[in-house]
Amino acid sequence: MSTDRSVPAATAGYDDRRRWRALGVGLVAAFMTLLDVSIVNVAVPSIDRALHATPSDLQWVLSGYALTFGLILVPAGRFGDARGRRTGFVAGLVLFTVTSAVAGLAASPLWLIIARLVQGAAAGVINPQVSGMIQQLFRGAERGRAFGLLGATIGISTAVGPLLGGLLIQLGGEQHGWRFVFFVNVPVGIIAVLLGWRLMPARPTGAADRHRLDPIGVLLLGVGVTLVLLPLVQRQQWQGAAKWLLIPAGLVFLVAFGLWERRYARRRQPLFDLRLFGLRSYTLGTLIGLLYFAGFTAIFFIFTLYLQIGLGYTALAAGLAITPFALGSAAASAVGGRVVTRYGRPLVAAGLLVVVIGLSAVVWVLRGSPHLSVPLLTAAPFLVAGLGSGLVIAPNQTLALSEVPVPQAGSGAGMLQTGQRIGSAAGIAGVGALFFSTLGDTRGDWATAFRHSLLLAAAIIALALIAALVDIVLGHRRSGSAGPARSGAAA
Repeated sequence: MSTDRSVPAATAGYDDRRRWRALGVGLVAAFMTLLDVSIVNVAVPSIDRALHATPSDLQWVLSGYALTFGLILVPAGRFGDARGRRTGFVAGLVLFTVTSAVAGLAASPLWLIIARLVQGAAAGVINPQVSGMIQQLFRGAERGRAFGLLGATIGISTAVGPLLGGLLIQLGGEQHGWRFVFFVNVPVGIIAVLLGWRLMPARPTGAADRHRLDPIGVLLLGVGVTLVLLPLVQRQQWQGAAKWLLIPAGLVFLVAFGLWERRYARRRQPLFDLRLFGLRSYTLGTLIGLLYFAGFTAIFFIFTLYLQIGLGYTALAAGLAITPFALGSAAASAVGGRVVTRYGRPLVAAGLLVVVIGLSAVVWVLRGSPHLSVPLLTAAPFLVAGLGSGLVIAPNQTLALSEVPVPQAGSGAGMLQTGQRIGSAAGIAGVGALFFSTLGDTRGDWATAFRHSLLLAAAIIALALIAALVDIVLGHRRSGSAGPARSGAAA
């Protein structure tokens, strides 16, 4: 597959200032949507008291958002590629803003669950447009910088969610503070809609694609992703082993999706061009993203449980304990985006190694019965892990999408992010299962449960490191046989 390195006609009239302003609006929208993955975790006790929700209701409030988020990413990315990113971005942002207000006004658990499901779908519409817009408007080192800022946004939004949630709940009170978690999106969303309509690229990257948007492909992919994600996000509420049969059933639908896409591509532009998996940078980048998010997201899930339930910290204190990771991630993401075109995949491997070292250090400092407070003990190693994370998320996304042609940028980014959503759900399910089983086996030893599950999260991230090393080795072999070439260098 050939890559398009020319500046597309759709970027005409985009001077430097307008491009970076468009990126700023996209980052604000991405921050809001990704923040809502983690910020609601600390609001669960407040929601429980206010709405008298059952455990199943609360699980759907948390997991329903992630489910519909992951479900819509690829179709939304394809829509942006075909019909213009501005349309998808603004429509998704309007829907996200409205459903945030509806969620904040919820008077019953069912009301809140429905709002969260639609809100997650809206988030899934927005995010591929941001990645596709970066592919469309930026080239070379500038693209790396832009993805560096996006990576910082992803890292900060994931890590700082509990902190912001704790602050908002404290401001609004224990009974109704959870409503502030949703209402805060409304004024920001309105401003972003107005600026997005003015600044985002209005036209597709090439000639407008008026073909059908592959409805059978959308159906097969949607059913497959749903069947894979459902038992993961409902692992605690659905008892018994039968739920895990949905995963192989989902894989059957995903295989059928792949076969259909190959056939459909002979006549029209498919929902997702499978030839992208013929690009080593994209395939291994997607795998690294899936594995890293499986370990990365699970860390904050178990740490919040350990601090709030096991040790009795407030939501605000738990959020503050995670702040060193967020600060390290933000600082390193900006640097990683600037230097990824120089160092390529070895930069990602180095970041993964630093994350593993940082998490191992957390386990080491918490051995035995610590005499100092846990947030104080874990601050330095979490800062180190955050610095490593900043060298992973943005550089890996830059490298994974570096050879993806601009007309497939949205669907390519959507599939990459779908892998990340599946990885997050699988990681929380696996690491969470070990956490709770260890808690039961040790009769309530929260510290041991946290250390053991954190080691599992580090081991999952180590698998991502192995994938990065494979990419480096294959890159060296290729460069040795075909002349000088940097492994995974960005376009």
